[in-house]
Amino acid sequence: MIDAQMLPQRQCVLIVDDTPENLTLLYGLLKDRYRVLVANSGERALQLLAGDPLPDLVLLDVMMPGIGGFAVCRQLKRESRTARIPVIFLTAMGEHEDEQAGFDAGAVDYIVKPISPPIVLTRVNTHMQLKAAADFLEDQAAFLRREVEIRTREVQVIQDVTIMALASLAETRDHETGNHIRRTQNYVRALARQLQSHPRFVSALDDDTIDMLYKSAPLHDIGKVGIPDAILLKPGKLTPEEFEIMKTHTTLGRDAITTAEKLLDAPSSFLRLAREIANYHQEKWDGSGYPEGLSGDAIPVSARLMAVADVYDALISRRVYKPPFPHEQAVEIIRAGRGRHFDPDMVDAFEAIAEEFRAIARRYADE
Repeated sequence: MIDAQMLPQRQCVLIVDDTPENLTLLYGLLKDRYRVLVANSGERALQLLAGDPLPDLVLLDVMMPGIGGFAVCRQLKRESRTARIPVIFLTAMGEHEDEQAGFDAGAVDYIVKPISPPIVLTRVNTHMQLKAAADFLEDQAAFLRREVEIRTREVQVIQDVTIMALASLAETRDHETGNHIRRTQNYVRALARQLQSHPRFVSALDDDTIDMLYKSAPLHDIGKVGIPDAILLKPGKLTPEEFEIMKTHTTLGRDAITTAEKLLDAPSSFLRLAREIANYHQEKWDGSGYPEGLSGDAIPVSARLMAVADVYDALISRRVYKPPFPHEQAVEIIRAGRGRHFDPDMVDAFEAIAEEFRAIARRYADE
């Protein structure tokens, strides 16, 4: 138990009774141990409880004119700021039914008048110690919650920075991609949000998943670190043999992320999405893509989103092998790929927010 004398300041008790003699008796009994507030009615008690500082315990008469003790207690327990304040009823109503009514109203104890000073002091001291212990545990819990939130934010920041650093490895191999990873992760998020209420995607695109998609999208081309410069940076058309090597950037990325997954004790939704995107973002709706030739809904939703984002950005961006296309032409090309390259519903969603794609491209334009 916590000794009241060891607390940094004395605890406070509110005495509520409509009889002046009872207020005087209880005040004299408690004033040397606690800070004491008094109220001679239920209405006055509620006024004091609406202000600060709050008492640590309430000694409450039951039978009072106006608002009675049970009503005061029930209202106190309804309010979140006062619900944890213990209430002890002091009353001449000593039947079992009366006691039960008091406990049902939310009291922690019930003392029958005429009062015995030792009993009152002992009961008050016991519940004050319990209240102090509960407050201490609540403070510790709040401290721990804040520490967990701080550490969680730190881990998230480290994770985000690490992802961007890894994704930038691919960018350093291809100097003309610029802010490609910034743009594509924002395209993916915008498109996912547009599809979030669509019947086909409502179960796959909750808020947490969209957030993870946004964070994992930058890893879609991480496998390009394994492609030779002579192929990755070639200004002309790739030969069939060179294109086969270029296609391996999907499986190289998948394998790298799979290796990371194996180091974890439990599955990671984030790494699963990153692996799906890296491996399947070059698949096509009609099955003509790579690396596995998947078609339709067999292609993960994450990769279908990335396909639209990646192609749009490739079209509007300058590459060693082509100039940038205007936004309108890029939209038309994606529209033409509806049901062939892309999921038809995703193309419809893309067209609905095409101007948002344009705005993202301008915001993160290459210098």
